[in-house]
Amino acid sequence: MSTLSADQVRYVAELVKLALTDEETELFAGQLSAVLDYASALEEVDTSRVAPTATVLPLRSVMREDKVEPGLSVDEALANAPEKQDGYFRVHAVLEGGQ
Repeated sequence: MSTLSADQVRYVAELVKLALTDEETELFAGQLSAVLDYASALEEVDTSRVAPTATVLPLRSVMREDKVEPGLSVDEALANAPEKQDGYFRVHAVLEGGQ
C-alpha cells in the first residue's frame, strides 16, 4: 500500500488551486492513496488476450434513414399559436426598435 504524504497532497491541491485544512489534507491523503492502490491493482490484471477497444458495447447506428414525409399544413402548424398574422407566427419584438 502506497501512502501519499501530506506534502504531496498539498502540492496537488496547489496545482488545482484548492486551499485545504490540515484535516482535509489528512483525509485526502488516505483517499488518494486508496485510489492509487486500486489503479496499481488493475495494472496486475492480465489483459494480453483482450483486444484494445474504446467501448465494451457493440457499435450500432441509432439514426434512422431519412424519409421524406408530408409535413403540417400552414393551418395545422398555426392551430395553437396564440397570435398569427398572414400565415406566420406573430411574436413580440425582442430587440429595441422592433415593431
